[in-house]
Amino acid sequence: MSMVHRDGCPVTDLPSVPLGRSRPPAVAGAFYPAEPDRLAHDVDRRLARAAAPVAARHRRGRHVRAIVVPHAGYIYSGDVAARAYALIRIQRPTRVVVAGPAHFVGLLGVAVPGDRAWTTPLGAVPVAEDLRTVAVEAGALVDDRVHAREHAVEVQVPFLQRVGAAELEILPVAVGETEPGEVARLLARLAAVADLIVISTDLSHYLAEPVARRRDERTVRSVLRGDPGAIGEGDACGVFALRGLTAWARDAGLEVRLLDRRTSADAGGDPDRVVGYAALAIG
Repeated sequence: MSMVHRDGCPVTDLPSVPLGRSRPPAVAGAFYPAEPDRLAHDVDRRLARAAAPVAARHRRGRHVRAIVVPHAGYIYSGDVAARAYALIRIQRPTRVVVAGPAHFVGLLGVAVPGDRAWTTPLGAVPVAEDLRTVAVEAGALVDDRVHAREHAVEVQVPFLQRVGAAELEILPVAVGETEPGEVARLLARLAAVADLIVISTDLSHYLAEPVARRRDERTVRSVLRGDPGAIGEGDACGVFALRGLTAWARDAGLEVRLLDRRTSADAGGDPDRVVGYAALAIG
């Protein structure tokens, strides 16, 4: 696979992962480098670029409970995601929930994988069994088919491998059509036992850049003011996860801060058909 993506379109079909197996990378070489050294260098370079702007705006001692990050190919959205990951690097999270959309499978509700680990070119990361249990007890399905080709969570894992603790564990979560309150309740239960919640979503898709920037600004304002109902289904591909995050942050009294917002045109993409990206911090 050689195409780099600015959104969620697949390159090829990949087989489902058998239950209990270690999930192989689905988009290495397409969304991010497949070679371990090159991938580590790419992520570290982006984190280093993000460190100074983040340090200038972050109050010392503030604990970040969650972040919102994009999930396009790294050449398009990697620098935006790095703003959020540079912010939480000092926390060295160990147990991380990563929630995003299901691009390839119609999904009602929430699904977690049965995999024992997820693998990237940087190595394998265990799936946190106790976090999975919490999600299942809250009503999540266990279904590897939802996650087998999905890139929204996968592209976050190399960043977490570079900023997280050596004992890093993750819980991948696919959020399909679900009421914001249901997702908010699930996030609250998971946040009580996890170190960090990551919401993986891009913003508007395939609009002219001026239109996209206005639409994305409106979406971000809706998140900042805690209004999940104002986020439309065309405003973000991870709309159900983003609405749930917005409701959870509002109900928990958590501050939401914008760290960065750009479009694919900022990275050289077609300005007539852009994808929007934002990085936010919660807590």
